[in-house]
Amino acid sequence: MSKTSGDTRTGDTGTARLARYIVDMNQAALPRSTVERAKLHILDTLGAVVSGYALKAGQLARRLAESEMGPPEASLAISDHRVPAAMAAFANAMAAHADETDDAHPTSITHPGCAVVPAALAACELFGRSGMDLIRAVTLGYDFCARTGQALGAGRFLTEKCFDPHAFGGTIGAGAASAFLAGLGEREAAWALSYAVQQTSGVGTVFRDRDHVEKAFVFAGKPARDGLTSALLVSRGFTAVDDAFDGEWNFWTAFGAPEPWTHFDTLGRVHEIEHTNIKRWSVGSPIQAALDSVDVLHAETAIDAGAIDRIEVRLPVEGARVVDNRNMPSVNLQHLVALMIVDGHLGFQSSHDQDRMRDPRVAALRERVLLVPDEELSKAEPSRQAIVTITYRDGSSRRHHTTAVRGTTDNPMSWEEVVTKARDLMRPTLDQAQTEAVIAAVGDLENAASIDNLVEGLTLR
Repeated sequence: MSKTSGDTRTGDTGTARLARYIVDMNQAALPRSTVERAKLHILDTLGAVVSGYALKAGQLARRLAESEMGPPEASLAISDHRVPAAMAAFANAMAAHADETDDAHPTSITHPGCAVVPAALAACELFGRSGMDLIRAVTLGYDFCARTGQALGAGRFLTEKCFDPHAFGGTIGAGAASAFLAGLGEREAAWALSYAVQQTSGVGTVFRDRDHVEKAFVFAGKPARDGLTSALLVSRGFTAVDDAFDGEWNFWTAFGAPEPWTHFDTLGRVHEIEHTNIKRWSVGSPIQAALDSVDVLHAETAIDAGAIDRIEVRLPVEGARVVDNRNMPSVNLQHLVALMIVDGHLGFQSSHDQDRMRDPRVAALRERVLLVPDEELSKAEPSRQAIVTITYRDGSSRRHHTTAVRGTTDNPMSWEEVVTKARDLMRPTLDQAQTEAVIAAVGDLENAASIDNLVEGLTLR
């Protein structure tokens, strides 16, 4: 708990209302649907963390964290090390976005889970909070993350100003979640938000990262670390500005947010975690709809790869630009469509296997996959639709148009589906007993007096 002194309440500025909301979350009666949704996203993010530690960004972060000196405050997943809380948040977050497995909030252009959940886990462990506290903190963090991205202009913030909304939203979201778990009062919560504001950064050059290491740092590692650090500073006596979001030279003005507070009007009534997408496939978001279409066509009648003349995939223009013949398998549309047809299915291991990009059968079919940027799909709602047309050598063809991608709020995944995905992500690293322990711990979080069982399930044995 914080040991700062002085006034404990704030005024009636926008910043004060945000701080009050953080404190009031202790008594908030979350709808059952929100509690269940939070558990889905916590489990989904943990799956990303576990699988991400096998990838370059996760491996580098773990080595760095394990070499750090300091108090053993929080746990590294898939390790027997406890490290300073901010470093645990950093490393687990780097693993969470080591590839394209984590969730995404489409209208804010943010990935809340990879920043908010690792920060909240570390803070929950450090401050000895309950499983329900973790659910509240994650819900709160998603709200602040998504609404910050929306207020800044989301895609326009990136394309017009060259800043990355993922980094900005993630820092504010992780800071809010951590301030709640640190038990800060209203004024102190406002100070924590001020420190989070001072640490927001990230520019669009990150999308040129070939190794997904700097991208993991900008999307997840830095926001998780800096958000938690903001709360830790205040909990240890640091003071700050009361109104970082108001008045002269404030956060919104600095980054040209036109009407920021309209995006917070429904705070407490609408929880953005219920409008955040979970990826059915552990690949880049623009590819999800195309794989859904291939999956439907294959389920109707098995696709004979040898009989195919060509495959046309139509995507929104923006998404097509991101996934067109990229060097990483998990964000290469042509490769993943070919791979899924050759194998008849797609999992985490196959979608991240660099060697499969040199598989002769996959490479031959990949040459027949034509990606078409479609202006009409760019305007379509729901967003990120795809049309896949398979034309065979005999002249026949099959077509499927995915409008609502599985895992989005228009076509949500069930608990059982997210569990299946989590097992696929965790089992190569954790044994069956540990995997099931993690799933059970998340499923019962709202009744848990601590998160000890969850942490134990994630600890290397």
